[in-house]
Amino acid sequence: MSSDPIAYYAEDFWERVSRSGASHAEIQSQFTWQIPPFFNIGVDVSDKHAAKRGQVALIYDKGDNTHEKWTFFELATHSNRLANALHAQGIVSGDRIAILLSQSPALVIAHIAGYKLGAIVVPLFVLFGPEALLYRLNDSGARIVVTDVQHAQILLDHRTELPLLEQIIVTDGPLSDCQLWDALIRQGSESLTPVNTRADDSALIIYTSGTTGPAKGALHGHRVLLGHLPGVSISHDLLPRAGDFLWTPADWAWIGGMFDVLFPALHWGIPILARRMSKFDPEEAYDLMIRWRVTNTFLPPTALRMMREVPIPKHSSPLSLRTIASGGEPLGTETQLWAHQELGVHINEFYGQTECNMVLSNAQTLYPIKANSTGRSVPGHVVAIIGHDGHPVPNGTIGEVAVKAPDPVMFLQYWRQPDATSEKYIGSWLRTGDLGVQDDDGYVTFIGRDDDIIMSAGYRIGPAEIEEVLIQHPAVSMAAVVGVPDPIRGEAIKAFVKLNDPASANHDDLVHRLQDWVKTRLAAHEYPRFVEFVTEFPMTPSGKIQRRLLRQKHMA
Repeated sequence: MSSDPIAYYAEDFWERVSRSGASHAEIQSQFTWQIPPFFNIGVDVSDKHAAKRGQVALIYDKGDNTHEKWTFFELATHSNRLANALHAQGIVSGDRIAILLSQSPALVIAHIAGYKLGAIVVPLFVLFGPEALLYRLNDSGARIVVTDVQHAQILLDHRTELPLLEQIIVTDGPLSDCQLWDALIRQGSESLTPVNTRADDSALIIYTSGTTGPAKGALHGHRVLLGHLPGVSISHDLLPRAGDFLWTPADWAWIGGMFDVLFPALHWGIPILARRMSKFDPEEAYDLMIRWRVTNTFLPPTALRMMREVPIPKHSSPLSLRTIASGGEPLGTETQLWAHQELGVHINEFYGQTECNMVLSNAQTLYPIKANSTGRSVPGHVVAIIGHDGHPVPNGTIGEVAVKAPDPVMFLQYWRQPDATSEKYIGSWLRTGDLGVQDDDGYVTFIGRDDDIIMSAGYRIGPAEIEEVLIQHPAVSMAAVVGVPDPIRGEAIKAFVKLNDPASANHDDLVHRLQDWVKTRLAAHEYPRFVEFVTEFPMTPSGKIQRRLLRQKHMA
């Protein structure tokens, strides 16, 4: 048995239950969490493996036929150097450090350094526009941001609007009024005594979209990594195995990229492939997986649908895939069948959200996959379908997917929003806001949202931020944003817009100008692919826009 109590569950426990043919109920009853009182993500994913100096942790494919290999020892020493340099500048436990980078060694090192300091890391998506970045930096109170020259320049252009931000650290070259990454790494000592954080201590804030108001910061503790491990393991048919090598196109600013792939892989000592992609290219994804002999991948449903549309490249070597995990939106039986026939792999679909991730999963090694199901509750997590009264409903009845608290994968709270945190719970259940139905065998089928969240290409998008940006356009009086069916993305974003001057709706280029307005100010994945001009909105008696009726209008 491994000396690591969490690794025990990922390795010996799964092997024993898979050999025994135990039922799902038996596996659930045999599983018991063993969360240590003190735990630090940064120490766990680097220092734990650093003694084996040559053990590869990360391969960084630069996209120009060159690559870098990073060992766990190098991640440990570089993160120590950065942590010491930041500490010398006054960064202490509880301070917020924002990281605005694509997949790269610097992103991993910055995360590890922040955790070792006891700081709170704020991952930010590189496709965010200025307004989205300014809100998240100011709301979190980040003192430092680590980024590249391109995004540093955006922040410098808005420097006066960031009163709490003290330093911008640039990873890929010198820039006026910024600190240089290489200089900080050189000046910091390799010797560091990390902060001895408790498993429940704050580790990171991941911003998630809501239906009303601005994005909310989901605050997670260091325990969140341990809470992910059972779901990650079974969604990859009992990860880790000898020779496993992981890659995902999912951005490492999202919980899926970070905690479904990056940090679990490093926890287990499995190497991971990094590659910056400005946008997902299915042919490039095939090429990357074949060249590097990727064995395990997390591919969102949208990525898989795009890969279905192109032929598998003819290489001297075939795909080496052992497992594909997928989540973020419903997958569909056609994509599952295609993967089995063309890729030779069954897809294990899983479910979760930023506040409480990886709580349902299929696991072909342990039990059969059911069509259109997102799987059964992952061992260690109690998931039920509840009614409006907060009590579980009978099997076969549609209700809200809920997760029993406490749970190590569950968020601590919404950052500085106690009321929103309270509203997330009913009794001891965390409410997901997703509708589902459970059958007699415990399989849960996702039905849809019970609010106005848009699930597009794996992104969870709230309409409020988009509407706020749209009404800032001088031509716009009101706006309402909804999700509409899309065969590739699951849902596409559609904006219903009321103009100050209705006659301007005839201008052919206004739609494109509004799309660019959102794309450049908010995020490239949040612009409305459809815009419809209206003269009035369906309203409730209390004055709220009825987005449900707007969706019906689109379908009609």
